[in-house]
Amino acid sequence: MLRRFNISTFREFFRSTASGSTLLFACVIVSLLIANSPLAEAFNRLLQYETGIHTDHIHLRYSSLTWINDGLMAVFFLMVGLEIKRSLVAGELSSVKKAVLPVFAALGGVLAPAIIYSVINYNTPTAHGWGIPMATDIAFALAVI
Repeated sequence: MLRRFNISTFREFFRSTASGSTLLFACVIVSLLIANSPLAEAFNRLLQYETGIHTDHIHLRYSSLTWINDGLMAVFFLMVGLEIKRSLVAGELSSVKKAVLPVFAALGGVLAPAIIYSVINYNTPTAHGWGIPMATDIAFALAVI
């Protein structure tokens, strides 16, 4: 049944646990569409646009890409760390018995992409980039969970 859109529907969606996952996947799809369209060049210019303040004593003028990579990603990983800590201290992973499988799965999620990348890029100029596939999986893993 299709519900009529109103503000309470909007609030209900963003209060649900699925809202973050849905939003992440939607952003990934939109980003892929933009990156593979004629809008890619304009979007890259937008990412290079500098914002912030700059005085003799304060330099906070950076590109949009730097604000995203250094600012928003720091907040994202802080939130991930706090959620993991909460799970280990008082949540689903508070006992060793319950935490063993997720810990080994996390290790596999870190090592497998790095190993696969290293094997594919062995002896190439890009072989040193193994950390990239290792680091990007956490956002998608959280979205799936």
